[in-house]
Amino acid sequence: MITIKNPTLRYTLMRLGIFLGCLAGVYLLAVLGAVPSGVGSSNALWIPLLALVISAPLSFILLRGQRDAMSEQLTDGYQRARQTLRANQSMEDEADETARRAAG
Repeated sequence: MITIKNPTLRYTLMRLGIFLGCLAGVYLLAVLGAVPSGVGSSNALWIPLLALVISAPLSFILLRGQRDAMSEQLTDGYQRARQTLRANQSMEDEADETARRAAG
C-alpha cells in the first residue's frame, strides 16, 4: 500500500476518491432508474452535480482529521514564510541604516 506523507496531497486525493465513488454510485443508480438521469440532455451535468452534493458532506465528516493535518501544515508554512520575511526586512533596515550613517 502506498503511504502519502504530505497532508495536503493526501487530503486532496482522499477527497477526489470520495467524489469518484459518489459519482460511480450516482451513475449506477441513474442507470438502474433509482434516481432520475436528468431531463433531456442534462444528464452530463446532473449526475456529477448530484455526486458533488453527496460527496461534500461526506468529505466534511470523514476527512476531519486529514483536514486538520493539512491546516496545520499550511499554518506552519505560513509562519515560516512570515519569519523569513521579518528577518529579511530587519536585514534590509540594518543595511539601510548603515548606508545612511556612512553617507551622513
